[in-house]
Amino acid sequence: MARIVMTDDGISFDGRTLEQRPLGGAETSFIEMANALARRGHDVLVCNRCETEIVHKGVSWRPISQGVPDSADLYIPNRGDKLLTLCRNAGRVIFWIHNPAGYLMKWRYQWKLAWRRPIIVFSGVSHAGTYPAWAFAGGREIVPYGLTDIFCHAVERAEPPPPRAVFTSNPMRSLDWLLDIWESRIRPVVPAAELHIFAGSATYGAAGAAKVDRMGPVLNRAATLADQGVILRGPVPKAQLVHELAVARALLYRGDMGETFCSAVAEAQAMGVPAVLQDIACMRERVIENETGWAVGDDEAFAERSIAVLSDEALWRRMHRMCLVRQRTWRWDHAAAEFERIAAL
Repeated sequence: MARIVMTDDGISFDGRTLEQRPLGGAETSFIEMANALARRGHDVLVCNRCETEIVHKGVSWRPISQGVPDSADLYIPNRGDKLLTLCRNAGRVIFWIHNPAGYLMKWRYQWKLAWRRPIIVFSGVSHAGTYPAWAFAGGREIVPYGLTDIFCHAVERAEPPPPRAVFTSNPMRSLDWLLDIWESRIRPVVPAAELHIFAGSATYGAAGAAKVDRMGPVLNRAATLADQGVILRGPVPKAQLVHELAVARALLYRGDMGETFCSAVAEAQAMGVPAVLQDIACMRERVIENETGWAVGDDEAFAERSIAVLSDEALWRRMHRMCLVRQRTWRWDHAAAEFERIAAL
């Protein structure tokens, strides 16, 4: 058993938050990794902006304002440069990042990375490619996000569902573009189709409040398209999202240059829901082309593939089966085992 300390200085959350309200991908992954390491027998302490000390699923949570231990077998600072200076006597350090790595080129990161020399963990090949080879690091590793267990138990559906598409990402990540494609190209060809949008500021906690003004116009537009089959549902906790994906036919998402993994696409495919994406950043890494979905090159192809998966029952059945067979084998236990390997625990 190893002593593991994890830190984060972003929004306020703790181990219970994932069960209580919608949460962003980076925070979700942080909780899931802590839980997985604890399940594997390690003594895990998280110091972050949680409100009070708790123990949840074997993980101890403590407000970071109370201090961070000076030593651990493994120290995992999450994203923030100030965290790199803490837990100075740790045996191993893994710096876990979740966004494109360009921000690490700021001097406040580079001098700390040069001094601390942590192993930087990226979530995919595309993500790793955003950090120059000459920049400071004590090593570089790729560990994809695992799948939350509740998304991995769907059974093959007896019949294709109605043409219900879903959008489950950040509305600032091209939802306006999707609404254009939906209204002008997809809905006219599949008039019974619905687009259910599970998105909103609540996913991002207090930080989401600052984004309301930017999210508002696109969400307001979505609300005006009810006669085009667009239904604005708002963000939902993971437990409810499982039920929504269980009746969905396809996930439609353009992708975004700020995306480095996209849990939304991974979760949908684990539930047997094919995805139609554009070939942007990491999107091609999330689908098995023409088997579990597509990462296409332009708007026309996106509309064509969306229409096909919403209307062709034989095509949908084939892709649905392939999603269940091939897209839910990598769980958080596997990702935690990779962290153990990297840290030589």
